[in-house]
Amino acid sequence: MTTINVPLIINGQEEHLSSTFDVISPYTNEPCWTSSSASPQDAIRAVEAADAAFPAWSQTKPAARRDVLLKTADLLEQRLEQNAEYMRTEMGADVGASQGFVVPLAIRMLREVASRITSICGSVPVVEAEGQSAMVFKEPMGVILGIVPWNAPYVFGIRSAACALAAGNTTILKSSELTPRCYWAIGRAFEDAGLPAGCLNVLHCRPTDAPDVVNAMIEHPAVRKINFTGSTAVGRKIARSCGQNLKPCLMELGGKNSSIVCKDADLTTAVQGVLAGAFLNSGQICMATDRILVHSSIAPTFIPALQKALAAGADTSALPPTLVNTASKTRVEALISSAVEAGAHFISGSADAKLPAGSGVRMAPAILGGVKEEMPVWQEESFASVAACMTFESEEEAIRLANGSGYGLSASVFTEDLRRGLAMAKKIQSGAVHINSMTIHDEPVLPHGGVKNSGWGRFNAEEGLNEFLSTKSVTWMD
Repeated sequence: MTTINVPLIINGQEEHLSSTFDVISPYTNEPCWTSSSASPQDAIRAVEAADAAFPAWSQTKPAARRDVLLKTADLLEQRLEQNAEYMRTEMGADVGASQGFVVPLAIRMLREVASRITSICGSVPVVEAEGQSAMVFKEPMGVILGIVPWNAPYVFGIRSAACALAAGNTTILKSSELTPRCYWAIGRAFEDAGLPAGCLNVLHCRPTDAPDVVNAMIEHPAVRKINFTGSTAVGRKIARSCGQNLKPCLMELGGKNSSIVCKDADLTTAVQGVLAGAFLNSGQICMATDRILVHSSIAPTFIPALQKALAAGADTSALPPTLVNTASKTRVEALISSAVEAGAHFISGSADAKLPAGSGVRMAPAILGGVKEEMPVWQEESFASVAACMTFESEEEAIRLANGSGYGLSASVFTEDLRRGLAMAKKIQSGAVHINSMTIHDEPVLPHGGVKNSGWGRFNAEEGLNEFLSTKSVTWMD
């Protein structure tokens, strides 16, 4: 274990507190460093710092705000390998997911939102009364609280902080206790890029303190909006607190995402899309493919093709992918074992894979067949390299199965008939549907968010920026 202590960032200053907690690396299942742990009083100080910084930042010219964000993106790009290493150490991501996907995507998101700052404007509607005129302004809201998870920290941190800052707000990031150094790295880059003190504050705290820390900020009158990315269960608690305090909130929650493989699908494209969607970042992505729906007429061809692709890509000398902690692994193993006990079988993977001592928190990917709708593995988000497969007879049945979940974040349809794909996409209850590509798709120009238990509101693009702006109508007599 190193002597590194991850500090808070409050009002532009790094704070190393005597109150700390261990950060456990899933590579070793041992502490990799410690993190300072904020109290509710520290959280209030962060809100007050953001509130004090708001008047000046909200009046900063759009071009100046843009330049700070672009410089931050440049710094994150220069530090890409080091920041990706923090992510690998803290949550067990591989090089491809961390260095090739998550960190570069965060940088692209930052540059894209920076490019939109100078286009923020209101409108001049024509009102009914003669001799009267009106304007509609788009204005920053105030202090924004962002509560962010561990599984893609740079993406979630950037889209939460950058959208708020781009719109002229100031903000606090309450990091995940599993990846505090990644969120510190985001805050450090903004500070080094010249962001004024107090505009972005970064807090970490031990899990037992999180409810008090978060509620202290939600209840503070200076906090004007909350955005939360994380599990549906925690999202319900955050939304309840926001409702009690009459604070608007943006919620990007869990997913139980389906890939539908139609009878006319290109099997190579479908197999590649399903496997990538299920196993990228160890399946620890809210858009990951949990459910594979295959038309019964092609299942005898598709399943062997899936198994062949897995065998071809297998490296028998490599350890299985990591999961973030032992609690996650135990939960997923219970989902698999309950399904097998109820009649499911392994299309790939097994229940008795042995790992060498000291290999950390790892779990081999698995795809289950013979799954029934009532099984927890079909209904509950797994957040691991696990997918369940079921056949269907008609497009209507496939859509019913895809929609038969409380979630609605992402879906995919594999078909060579674009008209069929578009028609099915319109019927699928989901924030996004991807035709002939995997369920995991997040890019700066596309609004991102869900429906039903997957949340509401949108990050990214114009819709994402508008989430952090308030609308004001002004009229006058000519």
